[in-house]
Amino acid sequence: MSERPADDPFDTAVIPAEFTGEIPVLSPSRDDDLPLDRYIDRELSWLAFNQRVLELAEDPGVPVLERANFLAIFASNLDEFFMVRVAGLKRRILTGLAVPTNVGRAPAEVLADINRTAYDLQLRHARCWNEQVQPALAEAGVRIVGWNTLDDADRQILTAYYEEHIYPVLMPLAVDPAHPFPYISGRALNLSIRVRNPRTEKVEFARLKVPQMIPRYVRVDARESADEVRFIALEELIAHQLGRLFPGMEVVDHHVFRVTRNEDVEIEEDETENLIQALEKELLRRRFGPPIRLEIAGDMDDDTLKLLVSEFGIDPEQVYTLPLPLDLSGLFALTRLDRPDLKFTPHIPVTHPQFRPSSPSEHPDMFRAIARREVLVHHPYESFSTSVQAFVEQAATDPNVLAIKQTLYRTSGDSPIVAALIKAAEAGKQVLALVEIKARFDEEANITWARTLEQAGVHVVYGLVGLKTHCKLVHVIREEHGALTHYCHIGTGNYNPKTSRIYEDFGLFTSSPEVGRDLTKLFNVLSGYAIETEYSRLLVAPEGLRQGLVSRIEREAANARAGLPSGIKLKANSMVDEQIIDALYRASRDGVPIDIWIRGICSIRAGVPGLSETIRVRSVLGRYLEHSRIYAFENEGSPEVYIGSADLMHRNLDRRIEVLARIDDREHLARIERFFGFAFSDDVSSWHMQPDGSWYRHTVSEMGEPLPDLQDLVMIDRTEARARRATR
Repeated sequence: MSERPADDPFDTAVIPAEFTGEIPVLSPSRDDDLPLDRYIDRELSWLAFNQRVLELAEDPGVPVLERANFLAIFASNLDEFFMVRVAGLKRRILTGLAVPTNVGRAPAEVLADINRTAYDLQLRHARCWNEQVQPALAEAGVRIVGWNTLDDADRQILTAYYEEHIYPVLMPLAVDPAHPFPYISGRALNLSIRVRNPRTEKVEFARLKVPQMIPRYVRVDARESADEVRFIALEELIAHQLGRLFPGMEVVDHHVFRVTRNEDVEIEEDETENLIQALEKELLRRRFGPPIRLEIAGDMDDDTLKLLVSEFGIDPEQVYTLPLPLDLSGLFALTRLDRPDLKFTPHIPVTHPQFRPSSPSEHPDMFRAIARREVLVHHPYESFSTSVQAFVEQAATDPNVLAIKQTLYRTSGDSPIVAALIKAAEAGKQVLALVEIKARFDEEANITWARTLEQAGVHVVYGLVGLKTHCKLVHVIREEHGALTHYCHIGTGNYNPKTSRIYEDFGLFTSSPEVGRDLTKLFNVLSGYAIETEYSRLLVAPEGLRQGLVSRIEREAANARAGLPSGIKLKANSMVDEQIIDALYRASRDGVPIDIWIRGICSIRAGVPGLSETIRVRSVLGRYLEHSRIYAFENEGSPEVYIGSADLMHRNLDRRIEVLARIDDREHLARIERFFGFAFSDDVSSWHMQPDGSWYRHTVSEMGEPLPDLQDLVMIDRTEARARRATR
């Protein structure tokens, strides 16, 4: 998990059918042999995923600052869910375009279920903080204190901090006939304040935004040791200084509230429109999206609540009355405390053996290593900086490299990848960067990087009209002995050095001429006018990926019927696509053993008699965000395995450029098989889907002993493998 689930998990944009070759499947496919209620609603399934995040925060076996981090992730995730998914569903209901996931359930019923489930989870979330995590932090010396618990010396310190750092930036806004109700930005904490004029006895209303650029939790005394530290919430500090903000007035009361707005971006593209300008206009519109959720403190008076509901124009079911504090995403700040004893024991990424220099004084030759044998790296267990980053940086400075082509979906603000591309262009190399400026919530950053790259001489393109470019590709063309050699990287994750430390992903490095030809074709499609559907080692969306997967699922079903070895193993972030799900159901009926490893949304039902008896579904959450996508087929004992960027969702299969690459090396295939073995072992901690769609957390053995964490096991496995190689 991440405070931002990684790859745009809430995208709802629709593109014209002419860009997909078919109308996207947005409703259950009709199949007389399969029950109508065979799909789990995607929104409720997403809430079940966020519940699993919450269960990590509730687990006393997890280090307490990590528990606080999971509480912050839960809150941030839920904000995005409302900003995009709930906002989109409400919009489709209002326009009459909403289609239920299960036949027989009206979209309005689903929305009511979402509101009820989300509210219950938020109450549980608040209890976890107030009754479990906050007391555990206090026992460890990290205390969140209230103003009323402080002595005079502490109050003087905080008052001085307020006067110097907070008071000058506060902007109280009156609401009266001369001052209309102000615009309230989404996700910001606010204080509603009622003050009485002692001359007229009239009570007036004001709104005060809690500044977002000031730390949410303020140190009471900076001289305190790191092991014994106290914080006060910023909104509480401000609330107890309101008399200074309204001199001469009597502060009657104050209440905390917060609004979530529709922040989904819709772009109408045509071939003559400047996409960056259109997106910049849409980003401005996003700031003023309609309210979707109003969170209020439980002590808010009726008059203030009526005013807010009236001004925001929201329905009663959109009002969430919660215990304080609101917006626990602020706990991210606490997790940066230097208290390693309250966090997970660090995992140190290792350099992949093929990229390890022969001596500390040498730099590895990435091209020689890849030419010798294909390399499969697994982040964050294996280092991003000594593999992907080193590969692009060497390509940028190597005099024999003629051209570099790369897709950029998300990257960091100080990206060494972008710096390397700029250096390559300045050195006179041909450099093509396909920047996806519609990567949700990263649009502004990507616009900035696109312009920076263009100014450096990089050929920047934005992909195809109506399609997001989500694939993760680097294509390097190098002259060797008078001929051109292709060096390629195809990954499951973004080219972002920061997230590579917490996102689990695979990447394939290869000098295969076959893959080189495939990427040459694909980049011509992305940057020019080529129409290409034939690839050797790739499956590419939107033209051939769904059908490629369905045909392989059907092949396994045919093998099972013929008594031949069969089996399917899938790992993805989300599974929603009805055609894929129905193909898996039919394969299960034919007896194909099917293991599905899903992090988030999962609309398939597992273990249902007569429907999916051979299907097992597992979910793993932990210190790392499980992010890789793997599609493996037994193929009569000759496994066919693909890795890549695509999830099993309409947007990935119909509205994006996605790539899956076939893994051919036997050692790599065995490594992926071992990875699945960990996930589906009954001796490893994970969540198991039940036939009714609920999830059971499997954390103890039959003997009652705690089960090991999968991510710890993988790190141990990589370390032991490195030790074995060192002793050879």
